[in-house]
Amino acid sequence: MAEPAFDGPLSFDVTEADFESAVLERSLEVPVLLDCWAPWCGPCRSLGPVLERLVQAYGGRFVLAKLDTDQAPNVSAALQIRSIPLVMLFIGGQPVDQFLGALPEGKVREFLDRHLTEPVSPVESLRAEAAGLPDDEALPLLHEALSIEPGHVEATLDLAERLIGQGALDEARGRLEGLPGEAMGHRYAALLGRIELALHRPEGDPAALAARVAANPKDFEARFALAALLAHDGRWPAAFEQLLDTVLRDKAEWREKARVQLVAWFDVCPDAEAVSRGRRYLGMYLN
Repeated sequence: MAEPAFDGPLSFDVTEADFESAVLERSLEVPVLLDCWAPWCGPCRSLGPVLERLVQAYGGRFVLAKLDTDQAPNVSAALQIRSIPLVMLFIGGQPVDQFLGALPEGKVREFLDRHLTEPVSPVESLRAEAAGLPDDEALPLLHEALSIEPGHVEATLDLAERLIGQGALDEARGRLEGLPGEAMGHRYAALLGRIELALHRPEGDPAALAARVAANPKDFEARFALAALLAHDGRWPAAFEQLLDTVLRDKAEWREKARVQLVAWFDVCPDAEAVSRGRRYLGMYLN
């Protein structure tokens, strides 16, 4: 067996207190695969053993850090975690790639081999640098990345997300619509969903709807209409609260409608902390 590339534990838990040293600093010595999970997440439980097997099989070519997102809201917000399981690869103190969902072992191996056997490209280096910067500083780097490799899917998605954050919705949609069909995955759909939500304001008067809810907490029609207006305005915690209250108060049709809408909005909400809290309470209310 080859000599391990790193002398230390191959798999370990990481918290907000030691994230910088355990992930960022350690990735200067050896690639760190960060598994973002939560106890209530079923796909996380199926992916975890796969990652544990692979970190042993690769014999120290990378290490596995496991982050419970429910216990790390600040790190989750900083990493813009909106859905789990999310797995991020850190090399040289920077995130260089990620995947979402419980991929089969063969696909995870392909992901690892792509980065552990090849140098990081200039485009990926620019993406990694942009990831930790505010929009106005990140945008020039992403434009530079796309000048090096026009049509690069992940760089285009990065750019579209930053443009949405700045309100440049038409430009963002144009970038997305220019991508090939194979790019139309989960992240692509989520970004388009954010654009559509921002462009089309739902009907209704927020004050009147709030008054209806106050007068009758089981006026679920008013709660849904109010939640849609709040989501359009970017007031995600308040929007989630209306639907979570519906899940808590109703045991039939409205409860399921609220669950479906929450799951859909979790994918498009840019507020990672609000999503983490919403998922946690939805899991509690459904159990």
